Amino acid sequence: MTTDVAASIAAKASHAAKAVANLTTEQKNFVLQSMANHIRAASPAILNANKDEVATASANGTSAAMLDRLTLNNDRIDAMAKAIEQIISLPDPVGATRHIEQRPNGINIEKRRIALGVICMIYEARPNVTADAGALCFKSGNAVILRCGREAIQTSLAIAAAMQQALREHDLPDEVISIVPDPDRDLMLALLKQDKYIDLVIPRGGEGLIRFVTEHSRIPVIQHYKGVCHLYVDQSADLTMALGLLLNGKVQRPGVCNALEGLLVNKHIAADFLPLVANALAQHDVIVHACSQSIGYFNQAQPIADDEFGQEYLAPEIAIRVVDDMEAAMAHIDRFGSQHTEVICTGDQANAERFIRQVDSAVVMHNASSRFSDGGELGLGAEIGISTSKLHAYGPMGLEALTTEKYVVTGSGQTRS
Repeated sequence: MTTDVAASIAAKASHAAKAVANLTTEQKNFVLQSMANHIRAASPAILNANKDEVATASANGTSAAMLDRLTLNNDRIDAMAKAIEQIISLPDPVGATRHIEQRPNGINIEKRRIALGVICMIYEARPNVTADAGALCFKSGNAVILRCGREAIQTSLAIAAAMQQALREHDLPDEVISIVPDPDRDLMLALLKQDKYIDLVIPRGGEGLIRFVTEHSRIPVIQHYKGVCHLYVDQSADLTMALGLLLNGKVQRPGVCNALEGLLVNKHIAADFLPLVANALAQHDVIVHACSQSIGYFNQAQPIADDEFGQEYLAPEIAIRVVDDMEAAMAHIDRFGSQHTEVICTGDQANAERFIRQVDSAVVMHNASSRFSDGGELGLGAEIGISTSKLHAYGPMGLEALTTEKYVVTGSGQTRS
C-alpha cells in the first residue's frame, strides 16, 4: 500500500513537470510573484502552525540549533517571500544554448540547457526549504516533491498550500509542488525507489538523514553530510581582520552549516593572536576545545586530542589548533574538513592562491567570512542545498544546478558514411 502511494505521488509529479517545462520565463516569473504574495498573505496560518510545532519540539528537548531552524516569525516569512522575488530577477537557465562547433561535414553542434524533471527534497525541521525548493524547482522548469520531517510538517503544509493556491490561479496542477502529508519513514523509503519518475533526490538535514537517504535510494542523491568549516590564519594575516572573520563565522549564527567549527593559527603569530581570540570568544561565551600548544591562552578551555578534531558543533563552540605552517593547515583540513567551506586569512597573495588551488572544498574564501558560503550571498538566489560531492554540482546549488544539458545537432541532410 505504501509503495502504491509513493508511486502515485511520483507519477503525478512527473506528469506535472511537463506543464512547467512548457512555460515561458515571463509566465514562470508571474506565477512566482503570486507565490510570494500568497505566502505573505498566509502569514497568520503559517505562524499558528509553526508556534505549535516549536512548542512541541522544545518540550521534546530539541537542540537549540534545530529550534532555530524550525522557528518562523514575520521577518522570516517575509524573507521567504523576498527570496522568491529574488529568484524572479535571476536569469532563467532553461533554454540557454552554447555553441560547441561546426563539424567539417557541415553539421552544427550545440548544447541546450533543460530541466531535470522531478526533484525530491527530503528535509527535517527547515520549513523555509519548502518555499526555497518550490520556487527554485519551478523557475528551473522542474516539479518538486517535498518530504518534510514530522517536526515541521504542519508549517510546511501551510507554506505549500499558499504556493499551490498560486499554481491553481494560473491553471497549473498542485502536483508541480507536491508535499508528502505523512512523514512516515516507510513512505520515504518507497519514494526513494521511484526511479521511473524521480530524477534527483536532495536531502537537507543531519548527517544521519543524509547517510540514510544515500544508502537506500535508487535515484541519484546530492550529498552534504556536514559543514566542518575552518579558518586558517596565516603568518602574514591582518590580525584585526582575522578576528573579525572568526567572530562573524562562529558567533553570528552558530547553528548553520557555514559557521566556523575550527580555527587554525600559524605558530609564528600565535602569541600575538590567541590572546585576542581568547578575550573575544569569552565575551561571547564560546566553548573552546584547544590543542596542547593553544590551551594555555584560554581560561577553562577543554583539551582536545589530535584525533578529536572534525566535529560539527552547530553551537557556540570551536576547536583551535596551532599549526607549523600552511602545509600543516592544509593537511589538517584534508583530514578533518567536510569539503564545504574553508577560509584563509593572509596578506600573502601567493599563499592565498596556493591554498585556493590545493584545498579540496566546494567553496574557498580568501579574507572573507565563511558565512558568505550561501546561495543568496553568492548571487544564486535562494539555494536548494549545498553539494559536497562533485557530481553534478559542487557547492551551493541555485537554478543552473537544477538543470542539465542536451546536445542539439542541426544539419542539412548529412548522413554518416
